[in-house]
Amino acid sequence: MVSRFLLFCCLAWLSYGRMAQAAEVCLSKLSGPIGPAASIYLGRSIDEATRRKAECLIIQLDTPGGLLDTTREIVGRFYAAPISVVVYVGPAGASAGSAGCFITMAADVAAMAPHSTIGAAHPVSLGGGGAEKLDDVMKQKLENFTSSYIESIAGKRHRNIDWAKSSVLESASITSEKALELNVIDLLAEDIPSLLRQLDGRSPKGVVLNTRSAQVVELAPILRERIFQVLWRPETMFVLMLMAIYGILGELGNPGAVLPGVVGGIALILAFYMAAILPINYAGLALILLAILLFIIDIFAPTHGVLTG
Repeated sequence: MVSRFLLFCCLAWLSYGRMAQAAEVCLSKLSGPIGPAASIYLGRSIDEATRRKAECLIIQLDTPGGLLDTTREIVGRFYAAPISVVVYVGPAGASAGSAGCFITMAADVAAMAPHSTIGAAHPVSLGGGGAEKLDDVMKQKLENFTSSYIESIAGKRHRNIDWAKSSVLESASITSEKALELNVIDLLAEDIPSLLRQLDGRSPKGVVLNTRSAQVVELAPILRERIFQVLWRPETMFVLMLMAIYGILGELGNPGAVLPGVVGGIALILAFYMAAILPINYAGLALILLAILLFIIDIFAPTHGVLTG
């Protein structure tokens, strides 16, 4: 009888050990501007972490900012996520500027590395205020909306509402140490292992996290997401717009040249996508339709398959 009891205890202990070792934490790393590619990547990361039944998803963030519409998409995904989402502004020296401030404060758990910064969330026009100037009325409307939006985020996550509003209205920016003191974030962690130790035992969504000895599984962006993230930069968008303008003008000035029109058309579609005027599904549809048109033209034009290519 005693031997059976001991055997049962050993099996239970081994099962518990396997369960403890099986605990996983998913990690996604996002750096650079916040655009449509970032939203797609983080959405896929949340779905993958949920499928793997991970303890939580950690998003290591370092961004100067990005599009407000994309930020709202990401915040909505955080709210709807079935697992806990942790945003970690790191490593040391990283920043959560502008859109990154919204994203950090919307997380279930907000953490930062020492000597990192957060804030300066005042809305600006496309390209940082160069090409597109907002009139006073539109500027006031945008400021009021973004201020109320970040206020709602801070209220939902029980963080410092007054500072959140000042980050928008006054472009306030603070260090990670000050952010912890002002209840803008929850944790200060030197690295991912330190963050895991501090997350252990917390229950941001009503489920106690077991992260102390969890295995970290990095969810790297796929090729498409990496390409789009690299392309979605203001300077790239500017080059695409120039290619579109000169390509279309070249085709109009030299009817039948074909190549300038093709290059300009592709550049224009990509520029619209980068500006978030076209969502990725419509941008893809436009490129497919352009390809079909070129296939048809290539049947009748003596280009030897160039347009098909």
